[in-house]
Amino acid sequence: MPPPKDVVKIAIQMVGAIPQLIELQQTKPLASVLKDVCDAWSLPNAERYALQYVDGRQTYITESNRGEIKNGSILRLTTSPDQEAERLYSGIQSNNADVKTDSLKKLASLSQDVTFAQEFINRNGLKQIFYIVEEGNDTGEMLAHTLKAFMELMEHDFVSWETLSAAFIKKIVSYVNMNAVDASVQQLSLSILENMVPTSCLLFELVKKEVTLDRLLTHLQVTNAQLQLKAMALLIALLLAATDAERRDMMDYLREKNIRQFIHKNIIHSSEPLGDEMAHYLYVLQSVSLNLCERRMRTSMDPYSQEQRELLQSLRQTAFESESEAPGSNFSTERRRSLCAKEFRKLGFMNNSNPAEDLRRAPPGLLALDNMVYFSRHTPNAYSRFVLENSSREDKHECPFARSSIQLTLILCEILHVGEPCSETAQAFYPMFFGQDHFFEELFCICIQLVNKTWKEMRATQEDFDKVLQVVREQITRTLSLKPTSLELFKTRVNALNYSEILKLRQTERLHQEETLAVPVLELRERLKPELLELIRQQRLLHLCEGTLFRKISSRRRQDKLWYCRLSPNHKVLHYGDVEEGVDSPPIESLPDKIPVADMKMLLMGKECPHTKEKSSGKQNKDVLELAFSIVYDVEEYCLNFIAPTRYEFCLWTDGLNVLLGKEMTSERMQTDLDVLLSMELKLRLLDLENISIPDTPPPVPKPPSNLNFCYDFSHAEQ
Repeated sequence: MPPPKDVVKIAIQMVGAIPQLIELQQTKPLASVLKDVCDAWSLPNAERYALQYVDGRQTYITESNRGEIKNGSILRLTTSPDQEAERLYSGIQSNNADVKTDSLKKLASLSQDVTFAQEFINRNGLKQIFYIVEEGNDTGEMLAHTLKAFMELMEHDFVSWETLSAAFIKKIVSYVNMNAVDASVQQLSLSILENMVPTSCLLFELVKKEVTLDRLLTHLQVTNAQLQLKAMALLIALLLAATDAERRDMMDYLREKNIRQFIHKNIIHSSEPLGDEMAHYLYVLQSVSLNLCERRMRTSMDPYSQEQRELLQSLRQTAFESESEAPGSNFSTERRRSLCAKEFRKLGFMNNSNPAEDLRRAPPGLLALDNMVYFSRHTPNAYSRFVLENSSREDKHECPFARSSIQLTLILCEILHVGEPCSETAQAFYPMFFGQDHFFEELFCICIQLVNKTWKEMRATQEDFDKVLQVVREQITRTLSLKPTSLELFKTRVNALNYSEILKLRQTERLHQEETLAVPVLELRERLKPELLELIRQQRLLHLCEGTLFRKISSRRRQDKLWYCRLSPNHKVLHYGDVEEGVDSPPIESLPDKIPVADMKMLLMGKECPHTKEKSSGKQNKDVLELAFSIVYDVEEYCLNFIAPTRYEFCLWTDGLNVLLGKEMTSERMQTDLDVLLSMELKLRLLDLENISIPDTPPPVPKPPSNLNFCYDFSHAEQ
């Protein structure tokens, strides 16, 4: 008979004593449990003791978290959190440097526990930490432990960041601005400032004023990867907290300092592999930079704006040396207007008498005009060639420059997600973005020439305009998916992907689809499916056995804390636990927490997960919802919550967990993998039938022969 759910069998250790094996009654008050444990070891004053996990983060057991204790857990009898907080509070005030350093080191470790943190803060412990930082001159190990303890205590959100004193903040800023400081101190100081920036406008302004962009750029140029990462994190926090005008000024300054070229050379192409966190920050920097185009993209052209009209006229004047503006010309106003309208028509404007009307649509708004002007000024030869070449073509066969530019700008905005909010988890950035100033405009210059090239290859007319731009969109997206490292490489590849190549790719995809729709092939597919689904199930379980590194993401910021989860080789237990940065694949023995697969009841995804409900807000990021899943275990009381690092990991983990629960795999990745495997298997099976058309119905069975005289008689063979 199984034990009742409110009883768990555990071991309790104490230094110098034989461990106790007890059955913990979850309905029994914790104080009574401690009294029984202390009595067994003849220890007085049970109220001075507490239970604590031996492994992992060594969390204290309280009435609120005791439900998480599992069968087989190993606990330790230790000093209670209030006693430990009192001891360390005294220790960090000691005049003995060794005692003080050891106390601060222990404080930094224990402050991860919410119960201890509450006790220490209730004793005004933060005030003592402020005193050590504000009054102390140490810049080594002791200070590093102090700042680490402060970070851990603030992580629990018992105290607002806005309550920090000006003296404390200035001291933290000084560690960032000093040169002769321990690298770990600078890393922690940068992390503290990064946490302060989003909490209030006053703190943002203070940090922005005290920590200059030049100083952050200096930190970005060091060889210490962690210091580089923390500097980038603070830079991103400042950019995200700034107003649009401030952000634009900051990005202009960073451009002057050639930050893109530095990132391209020293971070993206460094000898060290790029971590997930840095990849995310580069994605955000790219997104913030591209979103500077949003204002122009959403602004329609004002026909009464002198500046905008001059930009529009400059397009015409660059392309045509108009007779109406030649020195000494005495054309009438009507004649001059007629010539201008004719030239605007040659430029490809739909409304040639009033071309400003073409730019009233927003998006792409004025961004399209900016791109056209940039193209005409920075590549005047290519611009003149485009316009004049199409001016001399037959009617209906000319490629309209202005109309194409407007539509192309819109396509580029959609592909590059201009105007969309930054994702909290995305890491997809384009390496070539950091290799080029004026990236968007330079990309436009390449792509508008691609439009003209594709137009000629398709022998298009005005009626084919949408088809041509659809092909161009496909050329751009297919090339960007290859992640070219420079615009030159992008240009080479996108031009190589001409219209005939696109047709070949489409035809291959279409033929593949058609050949897989024949009735006999569909029947074969169905027969192969069970075997291939089993193969996918095995692959998913193997992936769970290898394990994955997950990040803890709070509502305030991306956390640095990591945890690892993996399935045991016998597929019976899920092991998980916190790990340090840089640990790729911890051994299963080092993961202290476990969930028996037999106790798993349900898999929740997206909005159903408890951790997405807790953090739900008006601006809940869509991508976090798409990556969230939870395992419900025991009697539907407890959940293990995940936020996958990528959509790929989300699909593999949810599929694997569904397999463990005996349910169908439901992810889109499963369908993709099944299609790929079916396609490969079908091609192998149908190799002998190449170039032979497969009939929809099987051929008729012939009638039996009238006699069997054709049968060979073996009895006469040996005579």
